[in-house]
Amino acid sequence: MTHVDITMIFGKDEMAKKEFAKNVQNFLADELGIDKSFVSVSIEDILKEKWQEHIENMNDKVMFIKP
Repeated sequence: MTHVDITMIFGKDEMAKKEFAKNVQNFLADELGIDKSFVSVSIEDILKEKWQEHIENMNDKVMFIKP
């Protein structure tokens, strides 16, 4: 199983987020050579004004690419 947790600045509507999540799911399934039923995607909206604070509070997560 693979799960991707995406954090993005607030502003995208639910339809856009679902489409984005589906694209991420399809990409990862293809890239990893697994069925897409084994890939889940969640999206968390953060206000732009709170972005830096949110990133700084992600101490328990390993970021392979940092902003």
